[in-house]
Amino acid sequence: MHEELRVAAYAVCVRDGQLLLARWVARDGSKRWTLPGGGMDHGEDPYDTVIREVEEETGYTVEPAALLGVHSNRRQYPRRLGTVADFHGLRIVYEARVTGGDLRHETNGSTDMAAWHSLDTVPSLERVGLIDVGLALWRERPPAGHLKEPVPDAPRG
Repeated sequence: MHEELRVAAYAVCVRDGQLLLARWVARDGSKRWTLPGGGMDHGEDPYDTVIREVEEETGYTVEPAALLGVHSNRRQYPRRLGTVADFHGLRIVYEARVTGGDLRHETNGSTDMAAWHSLDTVPSLERVGLIDVGLALWRERPPAGHLKEPVPDAPRG
């Protein structure tokens, strides 16, 4: 089994009862909403990663205001030539506030749209589970940055 580790940083940006989201386009063409953010480059600090990724995906400049927590997820998926990948995702989640820029969509990236969504409507969106994890960290603010109860996966589209 091939082991894969991906470390990424994401932002929970809430303003006036709305959450900033980016729409992720999967390899199969399906689209689901996610928190803006993404993978760290080698040698990059996660603080800098979240600033860079939010700007790439939404057009906004953000300032990370608090480290909400670290979430780990693991899954297996098929790879080419009949092998299986043991994937481990390490997600560093920050609360961030918008300090500049203008909302725009990413081009030639992993997302195709950015938008603000009312916190009340988020549960009805086609979304990835990371949104629920990020909102749980934002609401609960666990002192150790770790959720005691696992957050169930969001419905898949």
